[in-house]
Amino acid sequence: MADVPLQVISENSISERRITPSWSITQLKRKLEPITSIPPSSQRISLKTASKESIPIEAVDEDAVLLSNFPLSAYAELHSAEHACMRPIYHNAQQQMTNIIVTKIIDTRPASAKLNFNDTSGVEKYIMPPEEYEKKSDSVLAWKKAEKLGRFNPDAPSLEKAKIDAFEFEIRSRGIEVGKRCRVGGDDTRRGEIKYVGEVKEIPGSLGAWVGVQLDEPVGKNDGSIGGTRYWGTESTLKHGVFVRPERVEVGEWPVLNDLEDMEEI
Repeated sequence: MADVPLQVISENSISERRITPSWSITQLKRKLEPITSIPPSSQRISLKTASKESIPIEAVDEDAVLLSNFPLSAYAELHSAEHACMRPIYHNAQQQMTNIIVTKIIDTRPASAKLNFNDTSGVEKYIMPPEEYEKKSDSVLAWKKAEKLGRFNPDAPSLEKAKIDAFEFEIRSRGIEVGKRCRVGGDDTRRGEIKYVGEVKEIPGSLGAWVGVQLDEPVGKNDGSIGGTRYWGTESTLKHGVFVRPERVEVGEWPVLNDLEDMEEI
């Protein structure tokens, strides 16, 4: 009999494989092990037909029983219990007319005996030394050098200065000073007091001045500290602090909102 193409889906892989009906159940389980990472002795396989009938692929003598005894169908899915609800994959209209069979491969091992192939924390990784990377001619660094981009741009110092000057202009023109009331991003729910104005080196790409605002409500990103450096206040579990660029700060007499102010007297 001709081979039957099937979609093999497990927790750790998805691939298409051709299954030979003349294989025994034991042979199938052996061939599925390197695909699913489940040992043959721990595999429990069943077929689910279009009529939702579940047919276990098992036998007293699995060495003697062939797969041709089961209703295999082209492009059925072989997958684990976690993927049992996935929709079948149709490659063309003709296949859509075919009875689709879903095959469940259940790992009977306890959780402690299963390998987690998604955890790469213990995998040794190669890190190329910086000096070796700089010598390569086909790297992103080499391309930036050739195109004079980023720090390799001869005009970069003047562009950086222009950016810093723009932030300083925003601070002066908006009257941004420590101690003044403000709101952030034009949002009345994000009112507060300016607590810091200056550079924040802990923020990546932090060229130029930032404005640290302590919001009235705990809807911020921090408690006044960032990257281990405290810019105002004391350690707290409530996040009233936020660092924003000057153009997002609107200085004014913004009083603290009173949520009960508009409530009718009961």
